[in-house]
Amino acid sequence: MKTYLIAAALAFGLAAPAVAQDKILNVSYDVARELFAEINPVFAAKWKAESGHDVVIDQSHGGSSKQARAILEGLPADVVTFNQVTDIDVLAEGGLVDANWREAFGNNASPYYSLPAFLVRKDNPKGIKDWDDLVKDGVQVVFPNPKTSGNARYTYLAAYAYALDKNGGDQAKAQEFVKDLFSHVPVFDQGGRASTVTFAEKEIGDVLITFEAETGGIAKEYADKGFVRVTPSLSLFSEFPVAIVTENAKKAGSEAVSKAYLDFLYAPEGQQILAKHFYRVYDEAAKAAFAANFPEVKLVTVEDVFGGWDKVKSEHFAEGGILDTVFVNQ
Repeated sequence: MKTYLIAAALAFGLAAPAVAQDKILNVSYDVARELFAEINPVFAAKWKAESGHDVVIDQSHGGSSKQARAILEGLPADVVTFNQVTDIDVLAEGGLVDANWREAFGNNASPYYSLPAFLVRKDNPKGIKDWDDLVKDGVQVVFPNPKTSGNARYTYLAAYAYALDKNGGDQAKAQEFVKDLFSHVPVFDQGGRASTVTFAEKEIGDVLITFEAETGGIAKEYADKGFVRVTPSLSLFSEFPVAIVTENAKKAGSEAVSKAYLDFLYAPEGQQILAKHFYRVYDEAAKAAFAANFPEVKLVTVEDVFGGWDKVKSEHFAEGGILDTVFVNQ
């Protein structure tokens, strides 16, 4: 009788309950592929140990601003890990993310940060040391389109901040400088990863401007090419904000795993992985372990230089704003 019952249970799929499985989609910025390829399996193992559930983590990567628009148009993100707060603000304005999303996690919902920095060719033949060197005759600069890339918007703001600092706050001279910088860019790709390919594989340009974290990753990946990382004298504190896409997570029933996933980025193990990938972090042990990755630099903030993101959006990034003025005919 016992054998019969077991056979019957197997026949009807009742022998052993399937392991519960969670699933989330992390919609992220363009150059984060390798980072999350390492983070995701470590988090999945931790989640399985804590919840008993397997979890499938799907990724979508692209220019941060473009990704935000895709979510507004229906891309079913459970979480976002972006590189610009304005792109999460857009989702909040669209009702997909809580209005107080900055308060949901530590450090204004930014578990790690970086800054625009340079990557130059072997032996730095053009002698690139600071922002002024980028606008010298014969220097070609590679970075993506600030209309589609949060990465490039940080580059634009960092260059603008440098010019303001150098010229005693003169707005006209700052605008002249960034316009000159734009004129040295031979091609504007849509996102940071495409610009990396342009520089590293197509061998276009003398210097790539991207997040410091990306310069470390590229130099490591293309070690045979001898690329040199260069940290400018001044750069812009670049937050990497995260948020649960509340409306989508509620519909998918993924709120708990989504929160745990973003919490993991703040946990010691997550911070170690981030620092390993050249992102600046807040965990003291991770900072100490990877201190060699992070040269000293004068960091300024959007709040201090530009009066905050709302002002940046209205004065620089709105249609007809300063960015449009200096980017004309590019």
